[in-house]
Amino acid sequence: MPYRRTLPALVSLLALLVLVGCQTVETRIKEKPAVFAGLDKTTQEMIKQGIIGTGYTEEMVYLALGSPDQIRESVTTTSRTLIWIYNSYTSYYDGAYMMGYYGGYGYYPYYRPYSYYYGPPYGGGYHTEKEERVRVTFNAGRVTAIDQVRE
Repeated sequence: MPYRRTLPALVSLLALLVLVGCQTVETRIKEKPAVFAGLDKTTQEMIKQGIIGTGYTEEMVYLALGSPDQIRESVTTTSRTLIWIYNSYTSYYDGAYMMGYYGGYGYYPYYRPYSYYYGPPYGGGYHTEKEERVRVTFNAGRVTAIDQVRE
């Protein structure tokens, strides 16, 4: 009966790990309270809604959107440009598909010591599509351009 005590503890631990891995605007604001407190009320409300604007700093964009999926840097003789890219990922199920046939000899205790087995292995037909949703361009530490998908 010791599993009756450990099972709820394991479930609670798993739930805590899942919640720690999920980042929300509120958790990012708690992570950087001084940055958020230094902003005017209108900007704070926009950040809470996940909306960014030109002139925002990298920290302000981080508060609103989180860590980017990809960071690109463009350096010229006169400037340095950072580009933060945010993607969305969608998984689709295509159905199970047959991957071929396998066969061989193996030990089956209920039948014969060695018998031949033959059967088709199946694989899951999942694929994930990645789509660039938002591209934020920074020059001199400030947002100069926002490219985003409009539905």
